[in-house]
Amino acid sequence: MGAGSWGTTFAKVLADSGADRGTRVQLWARRPEAAAEINERHTNARYLGGTVLPGNISASTDFAAVLAGSEVVVLAVPAQTVRGQLRSFKAAMPAGAVVVSLMKGLERGTDARMSEIIREELDWPQEAIAVVSGPNLALEIAREEPTASVVACTDQETATWIAEACTPEYFRPYTNTDLVGVEIGGIVKNVIALAVGICDGRGMGDNTKASVITRGLAETTRLAVALGGRLETMAGLAGLGDLVATCSSSLSRNNTAGRLLGQGLSLAEVNERMTQTAEGIKSGQAVLDLARGLGVEMPITEAVVMVLEGTLSVDAMAARLLGRQLKSEGELA
Repeated sequence: MGAGSWGTTFAKVLADSGADRGTRVQLWARRPEAAAEINERHTNARYLGGTVLPGNISASTDFAAVLAGSEVVVLAVPAQTVRGQLRSFKAAMPAGAVVVSLMKGLERGTDARMSEIIREELDWPQEAIAVVSGPNLALEIAREEPTASVVACTDQETATWIAEACTPEYFRPYTNTDLVGVEIGGIVKNVIALAVGICDGRGMGDNTKASVITRGLAETTRLAVALGGRLETMAGLAGLGDLVATCSSSLSRNNTAGRLLGQGLSLAEVNERMTQTAEGIKSGQAVLDLARGLGVEMPITEAVVMVLEGTLSVDAMAARLLGRQLKSEGELA
């Protein structure tokens, strides 16, 4: 459900994995021209360039037709729109389907994770809700460059079933039952990537960026653990792996948005220039609100939110972070 870059790419992963089993993958696209291109040319050039999609993928603008009879429903819409989308989809949702979230964001106003919204809006059983996360740069996966990822669900059997459905030669899913930790890793890394992008835009060096990534992992871990996530999840693909990929790649929307901010563009100018959603911009305040409510210190996230609000200049951000009280590196607070 969603024919953007990651939604289309994951459809390709599922279609390639299940081609010899007769798997049929349908994409819901909002734009009629996108659906027509996928059906007639087997491409989605706006997001994936010349990548040719498998023949067992079709697309439609009729969400009810796409949902009908599906065993797996994959959600790939912007995080801030998911609640409204689910309300539209609810009557057409196939009973017994597993719902998989590809979305990496917190809802503003409620600070809810995507799996929480799915469960609330659809009244869906927790064991039938899964999340795919990790270093998921869509263009690289669409080009079939080897990638490992994580399928998380509180039910191990469901996680394994979904993982088995997305195992083409170029995509290796691992399973995890730490749904909270996997989601938080995918959410906060977008905000940290904005900070790294700002450093890039200001011409700062690799030492600076390595420091932000490392301390960004520390504050992501603090938040995940406070919510009941597991420490080891943050050292894996959904934590460190996703953080490194998103912070260091020119394909990352959040890194790109941060770099533009660092180069002096206003937030409005950045949003106008970006063709896809940079979730860190949308979710930053929600992450900070959630952390404050739990008494979790997140100085990088706080600085990024202040930059987005216009209350802290990009030049002052580094000085703010480095001017903090001295403490042991191992301290969690």
